[in-house]
Amino acid sequence: MTADDLALQASGLVRRFGSFVAVDHIDLAVKRGSIFGFLGANGAGKTTTIRMLCGLLQPSSGTALVDGEDVVRRPDAVKARIGYMAQKFSLYGDLTVSENIRFFADVYLVPTREVRARTDEVLEHTGLVDRRDALTRTLPAGIKQRLALACALIHRPRVLFLDEPTAGVDPLSRRLFWTRIHELRTRGTTIFVTTHHLDEAENCTEVMFMQAGRCVGLGPPRELRRAADRGDRVRIKGGDRDRLRASSRIRELVPMGSGWQALLNGPGDVEPLAVELGLPVQRISPSLEDVFLEACRREA
Repeated sequence: MTADDLALQASGLVRRFGSFVAVDHIDLAVKRGSIFGFLGANGAGKTTTIRMLCGLLQPSSGTALVDGEDVVRRPDAVKARIGYMAQKFSLYGDLTVSENIRFFADVYLVPTREVRARTDEVLEHTGLVDRRDALTRTLPAGIKQRLALACALIHRPRVLFLDEPTAGVDPLSRRLFWTRIHELRTRGTTIFVTTHHLDEAENCTEVMFMQAGRCVGLGPPRELRRAADRGDRVRIKGGDRDRLRASSRIRELVPMGSGWQALLNGPGDVEPLAVELGLPVQRISPSLEDVFLEACRREA
């Protein structure tokens, strides 16, 4: 893979605020046309990293290129090539949907002769044609989310940064949002997304786990789950917590629906545990959330 194949590159990226290290020597290599998931708890350094990659915040040390442009030497060139959708939608409530889009077209210096056609284009892509004249402050959260995406796309960015884009929206809106993200990817846009919804991260081609400013896991979701599957995770239907925790075979226990998910003290046949407990026991594979939590525990 050559540098031309990469939409984002970073080497030894660090950001300090006084003595506090918010981002600690992060390396990135994000392929063009991919969906890269950036995952971590609040305060893990995700937003700070995004701000550096967008040319909004200078790194304390290290280097980063976005679409071939240096974020330190040419931040304005970087900003012209990217779209950015923040955690809180940067919309103007007293403007209509189409007026918000035209405002961002001016901000991104879209040629005047192209604004109308591009506005129609993003309204169509985000399913907002019938809302174009609606006042933005009257819109529900899911519609505002789509409008924020439309504003981020008006200048046809090559790289799109999404900072927790589905926070506070309903499950249906989340699903429709990700459908549109996959459509963007098929058109060649590179997506860099942070999310607290680990099920959403399954949509990514590759993910990075962040903990205290450091990378604690990196790879395609399926490979991360496969590497973490040691055959020691089971689902137990029903049962009393105290009785289950008394078993010498069980190392960790967490609620799961009407039963429990348990980590065992090593892989092995689950039949002896089922006989001991007198309950149905089924071996399961780890979810991406399980993998993430385990990676964070190891780092801690």
